[in-house]
Amino acid sequence: MGSGSSVNANYKYSLQKSENAFKAAVLIQRWYRRYVARLEMRRRCTWRIFQSIEYACEQDQIKLHNFFSYLMDHFTPSSSKERDFISRMFISGESFKEAELEKYCDYESMEVPDSYTGPHLSFPLLPDHATALLEAFKQKQQLHARYVLNLLHETRKHLKQLPNISHVSTCYSEEVTVCGDLHGQLDDLFLIFYKNGLPSPSKSYVFNGDFVDRGKQSLEILIILFTFLLIYPKEVHLNRGNHEDHMVNLRYGFAKEVMQKYKVHGKKILKMIQNVFCWLPLATLIDQKVLIIHGGVSDTTDLDMLEKIQRNKFISVLRGKKRKESNRNVEIQEVNGESNAEADPTGNEATPSLPSQPRPAQAPSMANRLEFSRWVRQTVQEQIEWCRRLVDISESEDEELTYSSMVSLADLDGPCWTRQEEWKQILDILWSDPMPQEGCRENTVRGGGCYFGPDVTGKILEKYNLQFLIRSHECKQEGYEFCHNRKVLTIFSASNYYEIGSNRGAYVKLGPDLVPHFVQYQANKTAHTLTMTQRISRVEESAFRALREKLFAHTSALISAFKAYDKDNTGRITLSNWATAVESVLHLGLPWRMLRPQLVRTTADGMLEYKSWLDDLAMEQRSQEHIQSSLLEVIYRNRSNLETIFRIIDRDHSGLISFEEFHQTWKLFSSHMNIELTDDGINDLVRSIDFNKDGNIDFNEFLEAFRLVKQTQ
Repeated sequence: MGSGSSVNANYKYSLQKSENAFKAAVLIQRWYRRYVARLEMRRRCTWRIFQSIEYACEQDQIKLHNFFSYLMDHFTPSSSKERDFISRMFISGESFKEAELEKYCDYESMEVPDSYTGPHLSFPLLPDHATALLEAFKQKQQLHARYVLNLLHETRKHLKQLPNISHVSTCYSEEVTVCGDLHGQLDDLFLIFYKNGLPSPSKSYVFNGDFVDRGKQSLEILIILFTFLLIYPKEVHLNRGNHEDHMVNLRYGFAKEVMQKYKVHGKKILKMIQNVFCWLPLATLIDQKVLIIHGGVSDTTDLDMLEKIQRNKFISVLRGKKRKESNRNVEIQEVNGESNAEADPTGNEATPSLPSQPRPAQAPSMANRLEFSRWVRQTVQEQIEWCRRLVDISESEDEELTYSSMVSLADLDGPCWTRQEEWKQILDILWSDPMPQEGCRENTVRGGGCYFGPDVTGKILEKYNLQFLIRSHECKQEGYEFCHNRKVLTIFSASNYYEIGSNRGAYVKLGPDLVPHFVQYQANKTAHTLTMTQRISRVEESAFRALREKLFAHTSALISAFKAYDKDNTGRITLSNWATAVESVLHLGLPWRMLRPQLVRTTADGMLEYKSWLDDLAMEQRSQEHIQSSLLEVIYRNRSNLETIFRIIDRDHSGLISFEEFHQTWKLFSSHMNIELTDDGINDLVRSIDFNKDGNIDFNEFLEAFRLVKQTQ
């Protein structure tokens, strides 16, 4: 009996102990779930901050160039000197004729000194050259400018023979590897090659644009990719991204990187790269079933039109020069055999018409074979020249027929598109993003391209008998992401894009079955040592630092917005009004109420003393930059735009602009902005900001000009 009681007591004790353990496990699990949920909320907020700031910057870039386009449309030069300056700065300076470009970038006249210890290239390139380049760049060595220009020259020759849409088949290789944005992060490219193997006859690669900008080794990535492209032209394919654009490079660092690494020949390298970029193919098609484009599609995307566009005409997609409609009408009339040579009845200057088709001279007797052969060659050349002008082939390419020009010549009887239609096709595939909602609407967040929904994707897939789309253009936390019922795949290959630990990089492999297989990675070793909490905290700190800079840059506008809610001038507003006012100024679409604890301190009654808060922001920025607060705000708000403007004016990338260029630029601005400056006023301004009296304006002096003018307003 005593033994039975003991067993029963032990059983009850064990049951109680198990029950307590179970309750503890439930509590721990509940705590852990809340902890993970809070971390996920912090991660999503951080991610939104980074993306909102990034896209706002891209929007500013497009607005800046829309502003320049507006100036060009509404500014009438008062002299031939002004007309020449504007033409050189914004219109004609983009392209060289073929012979001029080769003469300007003459690499053969450059000598490689005996002291040079970097890699040597000889053409045609061999796999050993690529291996040597990889090892040299790992050792932080630099390729000599002669070899860089030679490589760009050969790459350009190759790209000119390629179609706008490259076609890849899995029949000729075991698999095709697709990589997304690299953005100058060479370590990511090294890691991809380490994990997946170098390009070879059995290993094809498609690199889907955005090779450059933001990162510090964009040029090295270009050199490696172009080298493999020339060694394995059938296995390596490069698509153009929205950052393969000279105007974007002026803002996001690539142009500056080239000039810093090649101080003597940097201008020639940049000019050659600018020309190479406009020859990059626009898309890649795998087994006629998988379409690879950098950005996305729209409800007007037409692959047939994309196939026939002369892509080299669009050196910068941001600078989409609109062809005058009257000129277009003339071309259409010429194609239809009509004439429009009469003067405009309104008295305006007549629109120049295209040349009439040349009439061949009378054929000589066939008895003289040499003379007859010359006549045939001359007649054919005249006909080709007439066709070139008819389809608007650039004069810069008149030494050889390229793939796109041959397509245009063969399609003279086909549909006739305006340049604006062609420009929109390229803009959409380079700048667009998918959205979960149906339809297609303007991408106001980035400022260019569109948002396209699942229905738009479905129509494109059905129209061209495709299985799915692969695109890049957006950073994803895991390096890839499906949307639109797994019909659109985003692949992003730059790991740690925003901050160390912010995201993984990834690439995707497709075999003959076209089933995607993903490989993810972290190129930074530090990221592997961080716990999830440490990683999120580090990224969060970086995001809020960037957001505070953005807030500080709009101090004046924020004060005005806050005062609208502070009718009694108490210096205090409610948190709800604070959130509304901040969004009305910054337009970032962020959840400000959720972000408030990280940004502001509140009083006991829940009110915000906004003046002291703005003073704290100013103190934080001044501790990093020992500059007057008012000037610092102007610089923070406008620096990116002003630096881009400066680099546009600085045509030779010397880091200096002349007094004359500065003078003409200010006349251009004053025609649109509320800045009234006479010629004497501009001359006084330029003399006052030329601190070192060297007769030129550098970037810091350029910033000073904007500050002085702002103070006088």
